[in-house]
Amino acid sequence: MSRKAIVLSNGKIDDPTLIRQRLSGWEDAIVIGADAGSLYADQLGLKLNHIVGDFDSLGADALDAYKQQGVEVTLHPPQKDETDLELALLAAVSAGADQIVILGAAGGRFDMTLASVILLNHPALIPTHSEIWVDAQTIWLMRPLGGEIRGTSGDIVSLIPIGGDALGVTTQALAYPLNNETLLFGPPRGVSNVMTDAVARVSLQSGLLVVIYTAGRA
Repeated sequence: MSRKAIVLSNGKIDDPTLIRQRLSGWEDAIVIGADAGSLYADQLGLKLNHIVGDFDSLGADALDAYKQQGVEVTLHPPQKDETDLELALLAAVSAGADQIVILGAAGGRFDMTLASVILLNHPALIPTHSEIWVDAQTIWLMRPLGGEIRGTSGDIVSLIPIGGDALGVTTQALAYPLNNETLLFGPPRGVSNVMTDAVARVSLQSGLLVVIYTAGRA
């Protein structure tokens, strides 16, 4: 049986109302906060199940309040190799989640935003379907043999190779089609394509693509 998890990171959530609308259907998800990302739970109408991190940004008062509410707390030392978000994602996987939405992973420091996107390729997350939501945008990784992108005609899709070239890329229902082509790691050829149907399809023979789907016209 599939299990969902919502992971709250300490970046920015500019439109909590939109995110609450997008979370329809996620009422049974386990909710895990990464340090001060936990504070987004109230804004989003979520009940925290677990918080993890070194709690350098959450603060002792908030931490004590969560403990009194019965939230599971996992404390890690400040001197660690993992980010708090990574630890929260690993906790989600340990809880059996195979569908994960990450909120608050963008904004603020660019190094943390970039690291959060690359974190989607963590070995522990490969068996899951993990997405980053940034308001109306959805970011995930696509591996061979490819997959579907669901939305509405006119929505924006960017396909960005990461970690090397993406080979044998073929698309369907995108305004600027690719037919067994190579997307080079560097040139932004795959940015700002447009869906021409409610379902677009992408196949690739090798490599890794960051898919960035934007609902509505950019």
